[in-house]
Amino acid sequence: MQADQLKVSSRKWMTAALAAFSEGTESHDLAVHHAGIAAEHLLKAYLASLHPALIVEARDFDSMLHATGHTALASSPLSRARTIGLVEAHSRVEKVLRGTLPIGKKALEPVASARNGVAHTGIHDVAEVQTVFTTCLRLIDPLLTELKVDPDAYWGSYQSLHDRLIEERVRAARIQLESRLAKSRVVFARRYGHLRQADRKVVLATVTQHARAYMEHNVQRTCPACESDGWLLGDTYVDAAKNPPVVVLTPHIFTCSACDLEVEHEEFWELGDLSDEVELDDSPEDFYADWEPDPGTLPDDPEDPTIEANWEPDDDLFPR
Repeated sequence: MQADQLKVSSRKWMTAALAAFSEGTESHDLAVHHAGIAAEHLLKAYLASLHPALIVEARDFDSMLHATGHTALASSPLSRARTIGLVEAHSRVEKVLRGTLPIGKKALEPVASARNGVAHTGIHDVAEVQTVFTTCLRLIDPLLTELKVDPDAYWGSYQSLHDRLIEERVRAARIQLESRLAKSRVVFARRYGHLRQADRKVVLATVTQHARAYMEHNVQRTCPACESDGWLLGDTYVDAAKNPPVVVLTPHIFTCSACDLEVEHEEFWELGDLSDEVELDDSPEDFYADWEPDPGTLPDDPEDPTIEANWEPDDDLFPR
């Protein structure tokens, strides 16, 4: 359950995955299987670097005892400890590293399916091999940075293969995005090209009033295809490091009702500033009904010169 052990294990599985990928199509089943395990172990390595308890099954008490340093109290050996799987490990890391992972839940699903398919039935989708494999590489890269692992040491002699696969995937994502934008411009012109500008403005104000889909929170942004009001969809968190704390939207999807544009996964990251996190105007107290600041961030040192001498806590927010 130690982060260092998981980092070493991830590197070994990825080396085996890259070797299998290099051998050709007959070994691609091993490539996707091994790459999925490598990604899972590195996700767990990051969680374990915060605390080993973050990688265990919450309902398995013996596993929790092992993870919290109380192995002597556990009734089963450490070798039988139960840990979370790839999807849950990704979900937990994503909640911590807001906006850092280039691979979202939906993009990860083919990886989990491919790995499980090989492991349990010996079957994988040949058409998706390169996409699945490259998804693992793209997921691992930012984790290496967070864990302060030297990429050259991790990728070893397969660094150039890694770079080429990433470049090809980025290029494919950009081409796919441009195709979506072009198609949406045609749709927009067909729908509204015959309208006078004043009439078009009135119609679009109604059409774009609501998002075509909904996640935790939506904000309006200009559509890159038709320049109407589109919507960024994502989830939110409180950035307590800011003073005062702010609510931040981490977007995952862009959608536009006017031209039917919908962008997610790898293509979404090619949208430039549209894929950046957005600070919302709402205060955390107004946005979240039960939000309270971390007591550790409150002024509590009377000797601290940065604290006003007459500072008093608000009794409504911080009951005595």
